Amino acid sequence: VYRRDQPQMNRGRFREFFQCDFDIAGTYSSMVPDSEVIKVMVEILSDLEIGDFQIKINHRLLLDSIMAVCGVPEQKFRPICSAIDKLDKSPWEEVRREMVEDKGLAPEAADRIGQIVGYHGHPKEMLETLRNDPNEVLAALRMHPKAKTALDELALLFDFLEAMNALDKLSLDMSLARGLDYYTGVIYEAVLVGGNVGSIAAGGRYDYLVGSFA
Repeated sequence: VYRRDQPQMNRGRFREFFQCDFDIAGTYSSMVPDSEVIKVMVEILSDLEIGDFQIKINHRLLLDSIMAVCGVPEQKFRPICSAIDKLDKSPWEEVRREMVEDKGLAPEAADRIGQIVGYHGHPKEMLETLRNDPNEVLAALRMHPKAKTALDELALLFDFLEAMNALDKLSLDMSLARGLDYYTGVIYEAVLVGGNVGSIAAGGRYDYLVGSFA
């Protein structure tokens, strides 16, 4: 395939590259197709022997909830999420500056976001933190209806992946924000540990996308 946006050769974003897709369409029990796709990703990346990798995972409904409880106006949702997604490349201070100075977010809203997006780690440990940590912002987050749905779905997903021996490659990362135009649930991307080539695989749930073409 050919990249539509500008290539970045030093980060492995070439103009022309090979891409392989794996999709599941249909109606299934909750988190079953999501867990199967992630398991396939783990198996493929392991068999390729490209080195140690990690799959960062988040949930679109958690992102929606973070924006709501932190006081981000709806029209600024995507610009602010775009800034958050840069935390793997830029320090929080620079991301906060972009939110406030370039995108017009209230400083207090940016500071509340900063209390959440730094969380990342083993999926089940992070889930426990999000559900029980006394931090004021996290307490507000887990009371949001969309966040409750997301946390329940992630808990089920992690149980499935643990049974598949695929959970240890995952990291629940609250700064992951991608595919905002179409993803509706779980989102994830794989990166090489210690590498400098950006994501090597990515995906997520996109409910109703196929139906939009029917």
